Amino acid sequence: MRRNSSHWLRLTVVVTMVVCAASAILAQTPTQSPSPNAQPAKSLESEFLKNILRDQKAIWTAPFHLERKDAKWLVPSGIGLMTLFTTDRITGDEIGEPNDQLTASRVISYGGSIYVLGPTVAAFYLVGREKNDARARETGLLSAEAMVDSLIVSSALKGITQRARPADGNERSEFFDGGNSFPSGHSIQAWSVATVIANEYHTHRMVPILAYGIASAVSIARVTDHKHYISDALVGSGLGYGIGKYVYSAHHRRLPGSIDDDKGPEQSHWPLITANWDRHAHEYGVRLTWGF
Repeated sequence: MRRNSSHWLRLTVVVTMVVCAASAILAQTPTQSPSPNAQPAKSLESEFLKNILRDQKAIWTAPFHLERKDAKWLVPSGIGLMTLFTTDRITGDEIGEPNDQLTASRVISYGGSIYVLGPTVAAFYLVGREKNDARARETGLLSAEAMVDSLIVSSALKGITQRARPADGNERSEFFDGGNSFPSGHSIQAWSVATVIANEYHTHRMVPILAYGIASAVSIARVTDHKHYISDALVGSGLGYGIGKYVYSAHHRRLPGSIDDDKGPEQSHWPLITANWDRHAHEYGVRLTWGF
């Protein structure tokens, strides 16, 4: 295994860049506070390409927005990632010994491919348009945006790091050797889409559980299928989550009459019973409100 000073220097730069970018994306996630006098926003369809460009600018400049206080979690994260890099070949070889799980892992891995995510995203959008469901329509658009963002980021990082995959013989796990293992593209795409869906439907308890559960299964399957190392899948998952969270926070639009945002009591799954009392109109009773 080749380990020279130049190799470690470049690897350290990669670790620093990835950890900073992943954490900074979340650190600078915007909060929406629209002005009551603001002009009507353009449709998400018309802003789709512009939003992707804005996202890319925010993602790649995110490390420049870090503050000194962020060091308390950046340093441990960097050390942990370096530890994974140095032990990946050992753990990868151990995981690569059994083959009974390969078929199942390969099937689960498809959940993070563009061939599955693409139709899923399109279904949300088309059903939203057909049923006049603004939430489903937005979910499709923002999921597609997050998927494109994650594809751009993963392709760039793969080209920069050039890490060899577990099946690449003597050069396996090595960086800067012409490979494309780091980070896991399936993981970053699955997590970016899952995060948008989970945030759009966070008032439905099972949706985030299913979305994140499927994304986690995809990440694990990429390792057990001998396609990636643990660090590849872990970083891909973290980046995907950060991208999905950023896209949702930056471009989500509060839907008229919805209870999905930051109104604490209105997020309850239980019915709300309030008094309906108008003495002048001689109306007395109760009102039942149930959001679901």
